[in-house]
Order: sequence, then structure tokens, then C-alpha cells
Amino acid sequence: MNSRDIRQKFLKFFEGYGHKIVPSSSLIPENDPTVLFTTAGMQQFKPYYLGEKSPFGDKVVSVQKCVRTSDIDEVGDNTHLTFFEMLGNFAFNNAVSKKEAIQYAYDFITKELGLVIDYVSVFSAEGGSISGRKDKILDDIESENIWRAIDSKIKIVKSGKEDNFWGPTGEEGPCGPTTEIYVNGVEIWNIVFNEYYKNKDGTYRPLEIKGIDTGMGLERLLVAVQGKNNVYETDLFHEEKTREERIISDHVKASLFLISDGVAPSNTGSGYILRRLIRRAVRLSKESLESAIEKVKKTYEGAYILDDKGEIKKEEEKFRHTLEKGLKEFEKGEDPFILFTTYGFPIELTLELAHEQGKTVDMSDFKNKMKSHQIESRKGAEHKFKGGLADTDPKTVRLHTAHHLLLAALQKVLGKGVKQRGSNITQERLRIDFTFDRKMTDEEKKQVEDLVNQKIKEGLDVIKKEMPKAEAEKLGAEMEFGGKYGDIVTVYMINDKDGKLFSAEFCGGPHVSNTSELGHFKIQKEEAIATGIRRIKAILE
Repeated sequence: MNSRDIRQKFLKFFEGYGHKIVPSSSLIPENDPTVLFTTAGMQQFKPYYLGEKSPFGDKVVSVQKCVRTSDIDEVGDNTHLTFFEMLGNFAFNNAVSKKEAIQYAYDFITKELGLVIDYVSVFSAEGGSISGRKDKILDDIESENIWRAIDSKIKIVKSGKEDNFWGPTGEEGPCGPTTEIYVNGVEIWNIVFNEYYKNKDGTYRPLEIKGIDTGMGLERLLVAVQGKNNVYETDLFHEEKTREERIISDHVKASLFLISDGVAPSNTGSGYILRRLIRRAVRLSKESLESAIEKVKKTYEGAYILDDKGEIKKEEEKFRHTLEKGLKEFEKGEDPFILFTTYGFPIELTLELAHEQGKTVDMSDFKNKMKSHQIESRKGAEHKFKGGLADTDPKTVRLHTAHHLLLAALQKVLGKGVKQRGSNITQERLRIDFTFDRKMTDEEKKQVEDLVNQKIKEGLDVIKKEMPKAEAEKLGAEMEFGGKYGDIVTVYMINDKDGKLFSAEFCGGPHVSNTSELGHFKIQKEEAIATGIRRIKAILE
């Protein structure tokens, strides 16, 4: 059986038991700013374990694209990957019992796939409670008895919290014991029973409404089904042998999937992880990454639509120039701080090279120098321009005025709780960081765009006024994040046609005199850069 066969067999098996087939969600989580990427199948279904009604019904099944970078240094061995697919079946509102969940897993592994289970593991509290407080959670005797009823000869291993208890994500939330299935000594399937709620004080209470959450890595499963020795021998790879070949293949694949889901290389957040993956692949490859890209596309043809939009090639060309210069200086023993600031050589790459050559890097020295450098850079920027402007070119000035309209429009569409947390405006584009706790919907982005363009078409005057700070605050003028002001401040205001205030900000300028000078406003990208902080990049056409 190939990967395509197994995906379909898994989905059809659970569909036969009343599970709704749900497509993979994006690798960029929709409503979870606490993580950069989708790392598990249950992520898109998280709200339905917390009481929100599922639009898909109470039983679902999916094959989910996932990216995890916590074990990035292990990639290249027989099992670790950054991109993988997770087969999962999920149930909410007590829709599937523990007995049913275990029986489904046993039947799929042994009957549908014809595999032999080495052993299974179940949760053991090791003679006490998990928390050492009241509300003890004892051994999962129920799962143990279910396994023995299914197969009296099956080997059962008991493990504690580290191996057989999942969650919660954060200080509190749903969690519960797990049971895992092992084939050829490798964990194949993990079944989580969301039976408890962990409180902030460390105690646990039983949940009245229980849920099932399972995950089975497709690549690991393929190793067992296809009788291979490692994931790189399966039909999802091309028998890459060396560590370098494996890292290149894995990183190109992860990069291609990330770009296809809307991530672009950058210096922050998910874009920075993508950039690091591409650069790592470039460093280890003696030839263009083009061949590796085409191999990945062919492998997933018919399963996923992949398009890197030329981003990998652009990033590769840019980095190869940096790499050539940086490697020469590294070999000369150049200071990591100079490598980074003068040659654009990433500190992660310096650390990797040093590790490979048995050298050490004084990270304390690097961090201290970087801190001093950032302070000096910030002072220089503050002295030169205010409000995040790169210069006072007419294009930058127009985008600066559009930035004011954008903040006001965000507050009108998303609520007054939206506050600016940073900005950067060049001749090419504007960037605003703002407080908001989830990804904006396509409809919300369109509403913001339309509102800004409406104010541009209305040809509204941009009015500059000097006034006491207290008066500006009473007016509701927005302050620059971290800005310090004297008793008299400059405020730029834009009023609607009927004279009603649309935008007011503490600002030193410069701005256009009328919004009609701006052109057409367009949002290019909206993304998370930190917990509760979003970023928009936009242009004027």
C-alpha cells in the first residue's frame, strides 16, 4: 500500500463508523495565536472540546498537514521530520466511548493494515495522584481491561504522566490519560481520552462531557506497512541516504508546504522559521534546490496543491551570496557579532557550523553586543525619523497617512480594543503591529480595505493641530506605543464629510494634505507575530 492508499483507507474506515471527513486545515492556525504552526490534527477542532458546537457533527476524521520544529536538530535520523501528516479521528460530547475508540484502533491496525501490535501502553499514576494534591487521578484500569477483552494475549505496559497523559495546553484546560500502540518498537498511534479539567491551582476535576483525540503519523505508519527501515525509504521520499540529503529533502518539503499556505520568508515569526529552513537546505546543498522542489511536487501530486511562487529560488539566490562571504569570514575566526551585523550571517548558522567543527560560541558576549547595537540603532532611528518612517520621500509620506486611516478602520471593524504596537513605513509598503487575539477573517480584511478606500475616495482633509496633551487625550487621539510627550502635542486629524472625527493621532508628521492623494489601498498580508499581536503589511497602488 502506498501513502495515497492509506490516507483513503483511514478516512473511509472512520466514515463507515459515522465520522465526517474534514479537510486538513492550513499550517497557519486560524484562531490560536499561541503557536506559529499547526502541529497536530486536533488543533482545528480545539473549540469543540471546550463546549462550542461543531459544524461537522460530533465525530470527525482528517489527514492533517503539520509542522514541528522542536526537534529540528534531530532531522536527518530515521524518524524525525519537520513536515508530516497526522491521521486522526476525533469525537466530542461523549459521542464515542473509550471502548469504541480502542476497538477502532485495534481493528484498523490489525485487520485493515494487517500489522502485528508489539505492545500497548496505558496510564499509571504510579501509586498516587498526578498533582500530589486532592482530586487524585489513578491508574487507567478501564483501558487496560478493554485491551485485555479485545486480545487476552496482548502485552500491556504501564507508564506515568510523561508518556501516557496529555495536556492541558497552558496552565488549565481539558486533559487526560492516553493509550499508545507500538509496532516494530515504534509508537504508531496515540489515543487521548479528554476526561479531566486541570484547574490553575493544580487540581483536576472530572469532565461531564468527554472527548476522544487521536493521532497517527502517516510517515511512521508507512515504515511499518511498507516494511522499510526509515521514513526516507517510503514513497513520500526518494531514498535519501546521507544526513545532508535527508535534511535538504525535509526542509524543502516543509518550506514548499508553508509557502503554499501563505507564509513568506521574513525576519519574524513563522516567516523567520521558513527562512531558516530554506537557508539550512541551501547550506547543505551543493546544487540548486530546484530539483528537490520538483520531487516534492511530484510526490504529492493529486493530494495537495503546492506552489512556492518562486519564493524558495529568490531566497536561495539571496542567501548563497551571503553564505559565500560569511563562510570565508567564519573560517578566519571572525566574531559571530560581526558575521551577523556585517555579513548578514545568521547566528543559528554560526552555532551549527561551530558545533560541527567542535568549536564553541560565546553566546553571552554575542547577546551583550547585540543589545548594545540595538540600543544604538534605536537611538539613531529615533533621532532621524518619528513614527516608524524610513524617510520623507513622497511615497513614504502617502503610506504614512494611509497608516492613520488603517488604524482607524481596524478599530471600526474589530473594536476600540485594537491598539498600535509598532510601525514601519518605507517607500514600498507600510507595516502596522496591533493588539488583536486572533487571525482576521477574509471578510474583516475586506471591510477594512473598503473603509480605507472609501475615505480616500471621499477626499478628506488631513488637519494638523497643536493642543495641550490633556485636550488631545480627551479627544481620544491615539498615542504612539512607547511614545513620550510634552504638555503641548501635535495631533493629525481626519474628519468625515459630516464633520465627525474619523482618525486622530499624536504624530509629528509628515502627511499629505488630502486623502485623495493616496491612490488605492490594498492589504498584502496579515499574520501573528506574538501572542495577542497581529501584523498587517499593505501598499498603495
